This record gives sequence, structure tokens and C-alpha cells, in this order.
Amino acid sequence: MDTTQTLPDALDTLRGAVRGDVVVPGDAAYDEARKVYNALHDRRPAVVVRAVDAGDVIAGVLFARDHALPLAVRGGAHAVAGYGTVDDGLVVDLSRMRSVHVDPVTRTARAEGGATWGDFNHATHAFGLATTGGVISTTGIAGLTLGGGMGNLARRYGLSCDNLVQADVVTAEGTLLTCDADHHPDLFWALRGGGGNFGVVTSFAYRLHPVADVLGGVVLYPLDADVARRWRDMVTDAPEELNTIFLMVLGPDLPFLPERWHGRPVCGLMTCFSGPATEDEKVLALLDELGPVVGRFVERMPYPMVNTLFDDDLPPGLYHYWKGNFSRDLTDGAIDVHMRYGETLPSMESDTAIFPIDGACHRVGPEDTAFAYRDASFSAAFGTTHTDPADNEANIAWTRRYDEALRPHTQEAGYVNFMDTDDQARVRANYRQNYDRLRAVKRHYDPGNLFRLNHNIEP
Repeated sequence: MDTTQTLPDALDTLRGAVRGDVVVPGDAAYDEARKVYNALHDRRPAVVVRAVDAGDVIAGVLFARDHALPLAVRGGAHAVAGYGTVDDGLVVDLSRMRSVHVDPVTRTARAEGGATWGDFNHATHAFGLATTGGVISTTGIAGLTLGGGMGNLARRYGLSCDNLVQADVVTAEGTLLTCDADHHPDLFWALRGGGGNFGVVTSFAYRLHPVADVLGGVVLYPLDADVARRWRDMVTDAPEELNTIFLMVLGPDLPFLPERWHGRPVCGLMTCFSGPATEDEKVLALLDELGPVVGRFVERMPYPMVNTLFDDDLPPGLYHYWKGNFSRDLTDGAIDVHMRYGETLPSMESDTAIFPIDGACHRVGPEDTAFAYRDASFSAAFGTTHTDPADNEANIAWTRRYDEALRPHTQEAGYVNFMDTDDQARVRANYRQNYDRLRAVKRHYDPGNLFRLNHNIEP
């Protein structure tokens, strides 16, 4: 049923309350307005509210609540599970709310909820400042931060949520609350890792750190378990300024990789060293010791650039299906599983990425934020990305087999931002000892579970 046919008068009222756009089926902008990053989720909302301010967000939330419409919230639209869209419901789209204001004196930045990490890094870099953000510049700040926020500065400065100092939130009642350590501290605690369960965050304020240029890029090696084991051991002793993400990919057709490696399974490191340039040669020597280097693009670059290196390889409109797991250690058994599946990556766009989450991430207690796995040292993200929907079924099955093979070697849960729609049964495990407290916060701020299109904590 076309919901908009039953609500013509109400839609006129909504349009009158919104400064941005209200888009419905049949409008010229509809097909563009309903798109999300992951083409696996091709859904048809009844209404899309393209908000330009918090007032528009409030109007959208109240309309969904009052008319019993499923409500989706879209920031950067990168959610692999497709939670930024919904059939026959209402989407609050924040993509026009992207301003970033930097205060270089207090070393803080306030960004609207639709900003991407590209927007954020561009603004803060002008002052030689940064905070932990995503590894793809088109990723939204909102979803990444609310799930925890792993990235290239995590070992040195903690997760994105560890650097959050304040947030403005529209609740299910249509109230705009400002929360921080002193105001609505229970809500502020829950936002730092608890996902989109509690409201629409219209702005985020972050603590910034002095980071201007970094040694960044990619080093590639033959796919070899010994390289993975040496990397695992290196991470333990590496300075916190050195963040390396272990990758398994099919060799890309790029100038720094010889043609004989194109399309062949390789492993590598996405590298970001935020220490002094005088230490660069030591870092490069450390990377060379891990195995025979078959391709390398690593140089001094502005920090924002390191978060754009994979943008062209992962544009919007591809089909994604992911899984993820935490682990205290990257065991030899886990490495063997990764190698086995690395040999059979089903497409050029598919990859495995293993993030280190030690260093500063471990200096925050497991109950200090909603992000519960402070004893984990690694977080693996793996799965398939492809261009042809005919490959969906086979690639989803491949990813599920990979996940099952890893389970004996990992902790019970994984990072919520790497979870897919069929991982709802893992939500309690994802939040571990913090689940009951999160449920109490949910019950207080959203007792009707209006914000349920997420890895849902039921009230």
C-alpha cells in the first residue's frame, strides 16, 4: 500500500513544518533520495525528509511517531545493514546538515549529523588538528561514532566515541537534548557505542589532537600466514603513533604494484604513522621486515589524504555483505582461516581488514562507555563487495562460511558497525556487561522503540 495516499493532508502539514525537502514516490527527486551506499538494500520509503536543521529532524520524528511509520535515520548512508532506508516508512536524511565548526583554542570541533569524515578532516586540518575517524572519507561521522569508531588514529587517541565531548539529540518525544558528562550523562554514555537506539544526533562535538602530516599509504606482500604472524607480533611493540590495518585483497591494477600481481591474492597494511617525520625511515624498515614487499605506496601526506586512499575503489552503489568479530589475540588458528578465505576472495572489491584496537583504546574502561570490548586487541571486518546482484546469494553464503570458520578463534561478538541485518541475535553479546544498562537508557528515552531500525536494544 502507498502510505502517502492515506496521508495527503498530513503531508501538507509536514511540508509546512520543514525548511528542507519532503520527498515522496512520484517526485522527480525520489529515486535519488531513497538511495543508500549499499545497493543490496533497494527500498522504497513512503516519505524522505531531507532536513536542513534540527527543527526539520523534530518534524520528521514526530510525523513518524504520530502516524506509526517505521523510522530510518540516515547520516552518511554507509550502514552496511541498510538501516538508513526503509520500505513504506519515513527516512530522516541528514545529508544536507554537514557544517563543521572548529575552535582551535579549545581544540574542539562541532559537526552536524550529516557530515562525513571528509568534511570533518578538511575543516580540522586547516588548524593542524584531527580526531579518530573513518578510513573511507565518505563515511558519515554519525554512524561511525555511535558504533564506537575505529580508524587510523585509534591506537594513539582512542576510538571516535572516546573523543566525543557533547551531542545534541532529538528524542522520540521530539525534544532536543544537549548531553555531555554533566547533562543527561546516561544518554551521553549510551551514545558512545550504543548505536542509533536512542535518538537522532543532530550534532557532535569532538576533542581534537595535533595531527597535520602523516606517513601514510599501503604496503603489499604475497598472501602468507608468516606475514600476518609477524604483523601481529609487531603491533604489540609498535609505538602508538603507528596504526596499521592488516588487509587481504586481490592485487589492484595500480602503478605501484607490478602487473604480475594484479588480480592475485595478496596481503598488506594500510599505514598511518602520526609521529615525527624523523622516524619515518624506522617505520619503513619495520614494515619491510614483515615479508617480501611486492608493492608499496607510502609517503608523507596531509592526514585527510590517508582517509581517501580507498574512496575510488569503494564508491556508492556496490553490493556489500559483511561480518565482524573481536578477539583478544590473533591466534595462529584464526590466521589460518583468514589465509584460506583470502585465497578465494570472490571479487576485486572484496577484502578482509583487521583493525588493532589496543593502545589508547585500552585506557578506557569497559563500562566507561557503551563500547564494551575494551579487552579486545583486534577487530576483523570481512565479507564480499561486488558489482553484479546476480552474485548476491553466492557471496553471502561465502561470507557466512568464513564467519563460522572464525568463530572458534574469536570472542563472542563483534563491532556493531560491521554487523549485518541477520546479526540481531548477537546484540546482547555485542554490548556484553553494558547491555542491561543500555536497555534501561533505551526504556527511559525511547520506551516505544521508535528508533528500532538498527542493531536494536529493545526497551
